[in-house]
Amino acid sequence: MRTILYFIRKEFIQIFRDKFIGKAIFAVPLVQLLILVPAVTFEIKNVNLCVIDRDMSADSRKLISQLEGSTFFKIKYLTFSEEEANTLLQENKCDMVLQIPSKFGKNIGVGEQSKIMVSINAINATTAQLSLAYLNGVIQNFNMNIAVENAVPLASLSKPQINISSRHWYNETLNYSYFMLPGILAILVTVIGFLLAGLNFVKEKEVGTIEQINVTPIKKYQFITAKMFPFLVISLFDLALGLLIGRLFFGVPFQGSIGLLFLCSAVFLISVLGLALFISTYSSTQQQFMFVAFFFMIIFILMSGIFTPLESMPQWAQKVNLVNPMVYLIRINRMVMLKGSGFHQISSDLYALIVIATSFTFFAVKRYRKTS
Repeated sequence: MRTILYFIRKEFIQIFRDKFIGKAIFAVPLVQLLILVPAVTFEIKNVNLCVIDRDMSADSRKLISQLEGSTFFKIKYLTFSEEEANTLLQENKCDMVLQIPSKFGKNIGVGEQSKIMVSINAINATTAQLSLAYLNGVIQNFNMNIAVENAVPLASLSKPQINISSRHWYNETLNYSYFMLPGILAILVTVIGFLLAGLNFVKEKEVGTIEQINVTPIKKYQFITAKMFPFLVISLFDLALGLLIGRLFFGVPFQGSIGLLFLCSAVFLISVLGLALFISTYSSTQQQFMFVAFFFMIIFILMSGIFTPLESMPQWAQKVNLVNPMVYLIRINRMVMLKGSGFHQISSDLYALIVIATSFTFFAVKRYRKTS
């Protein structure tokens, strides 16, 4: 135990002698959280709309007015030429073209069905679907207003058989930052732990100081433990800093146990640190490690469920995610922070993290070879 403590002390001294690592410990969480949390969102707030109004009636103007009053749509172009509107769509100057045909208002006035045509830029399928959903909502409100204007006296209307009232749990204000921050925190601790631990190990190989350690009687598990522990502490410190930033700047609530969150994060960090050291045993230079590390990090992040639901992925991707530690930590973070989930609700994810952490650390210890 004393041997491990001496080597941990040596690692801390070595880390804080490096000016870059000292700055990265504080700068990375600040920049990452303050930029990514408000910036990364699937909410659509500005849909640029081109309107072709061939009717020019009071009803068509009411529909256009409702679109202008919406928080989602911005009418940038008004034209009578379909060709010009399609050109604007192709040139990415507008996201949607709305065509209101002639006799639109006349058909509404006589109680007949009236149609409109919508062309949407669907290069981004998610944006296209959300834009169409927003448009349907505006049109539905427009239809209700028309129905009220043409309705019979209220006393003669039949009462609705079903009254629906909705309530949003865990994120009542539907603030997207509340959903994103727990995922960004998982990326934060991964970047700090995974990259810095691996680079620190490979740097020792490059400068040759690793050879001095290899001729000592230190055991392999002691060496790997000493390499992992400082970055485990640093990453947990950055996690605490990230939680503080999330609370002060974004008002993100914390409903669960902070001790449980840090426990799960520590197990997660052991898994990514083990993988980082395992990769670094194969790497001769920092460039080699960075190339392989970014390969794994991109896969882990994009398949973690931070942007897209895991259930929407194909079956083979869901099976690959069984060994993706970020999947479990992001789910744990969201459940503990927003739902207030306890140990029993997240136990299966925590057990999976323990298995992954044990496996990656075992591979790192097994792979490391003391050669003089």
